[in-house]
Amino acid sequence: MALITIKRRTTKTSGTIKLRFRLRDGRDLELYHKSDIEAELSALSKFDDYGKKKPRVTGYDPDLESSIKLEMERMAKAYETMQEKGMDMTSEIFEQEIAKVTFEVKQIRSEQESLITRFRRYTEEALRDRIIGKARYDHFVTFGNKLNRYLIIKGLSEISPAEVDPEFLMDFRNFIFDEYKYVPKHKELYHDMKRANKPTARLSLNTVATQMKTLQTFFAQLDDNDEIPKSPFRKLGKERRQNVFKTMFDDPIFLRADEFQIVMTHKVAEKLEPARDAFLLQCALGCRISDFSSLTMDSVGVSDEGIPFIHYLPQKTKGTQDTNTEIQTPLVRFAFDIVKRTKFDFPCLKYAYGTNGYNAQIRAILTTCKIDRKVAVFNEETKKNEYVTVSSQGSSKLCRKTHVDMMNKVQINKYAAGLHREGSGAVDRYTNMELKDRFILMNAAFNQEPYRVDEDLNIIEK
Repeated sequence: MALITIKRRTTKTSGTIKLRFRLRDGRDLELYHKSDIEAELSALSKFDDYGKKKPRVTGYDPDLESSIKLEMERMAKAYETMQEKGMDMTSEIFEQEIAKVTFEVKQIRSEQESLITRFRRYTEEALRDRIIGKARYDHFVTFGNKLNRYLIIKGLSEISPAEVDPEFLMDFRNFIFDEYKYVPKHKELYHDMKRANKPTARLSLNTVATQMKTLQTFFAQLDDNDEIPKSPFRKLGKERRQNVFKTMFDDPIFLRADEFQIVMTHKVAEKLEPARDAFLLQCALGCRISDFSSLTMDSVGVSDEGIPFIHYLPQKTKGTQDTNTEIQTPLVRFAFDIVKRTKFDFPCLKYAYGTNGYNAQIRAILTTCKIDRKVAVFNEETKKNEYVTVSSQGSSKLCRKTHVDMMNKVQINKYAAGLHREGSGAVDRYTNMELKDRFILMNAAFNQEPYRVDEDLNIIEK
């Protein structure tokens, strides 16, 4: 079996050299290759002769590692061709075959759009054809920018979709996990990025899996259109494929009913009052932050029974659903009072993240209210559960989870009548929960009294 190594020919410890490589196959065959890779000797010293990072080495050059790996792959492919054709095993012919491999890559690139250009076109077409809505489009654009940064950093800006292989996918996945490590060395790529959006820590397993699924969907379409021979995701082995899309979820974190009542009644600093109003109202509505921040008084309606409610089309799926059925959520009394008083004017929603954003203010409110129940959160670095307070996990997502949990605990099991087996779809066809039914359940969940309003949102006395 051929063995490819870096050939070191200098005793210097500083300066720049062009790398040479050696291919050995058995005792008698040695082929040499002069590459165009320039490397600082100090950077090269952190790699062994096989192009692998030495154990316990820090601050190594990932770009150099990528270049060495690519050059070795071209050498291996050229040698394989020489063997198949029974060619003379000389370094001169070896160099010629390596040049052909390099030329083949350039030919592929000249005949196809670059990966990043094709992905961006795919994104625009998906929005145009209503395959994705505006919210997902924004996520695709953000992901495309991340992909572009990776390609620039790795020197692969011109790579075509057909050249992407499983090793590329795994390396890109590692980049998604740890992009924050590249920020100090490539400041120019992050110069115009908002501070809140700059990578500052390792991403979670679930976030990485979601982003890799975005790339998989892109390549699946190219595969279906015969733009590439085969999606690189289909070339991944079973174990690697499972790892790429592996997700892990903690136990759901939410406020219990008694904790929610504490937040409603506990005294908080005046500067936190607007954020508390927003938090309580979002819990009562259970909508995503993107939908919540877009609500206005035009989003308020009144049913024939005098029940006020919020109605909206979900931002996440708007424009891609089969129907344009709105979400309608009754306003329990405390939520109605907040709407009347604030008119949905919550300045804190303009900045969800950051040290003084909406999420940070939610955590401050929960801390003030002493919501210190311990919950388990998995630490991906230590691979152990850490027990932290609910208040430390406060965010807009906690609102949606709290709403769902509180509503779930007051609903009657729809299979309790015994007419249909558990999971039967017929149950949903036989009935429909109307607005007034949900209003009753929500009042029970949030411990509120029923009330009625007129068309001008004035409360009607009993």
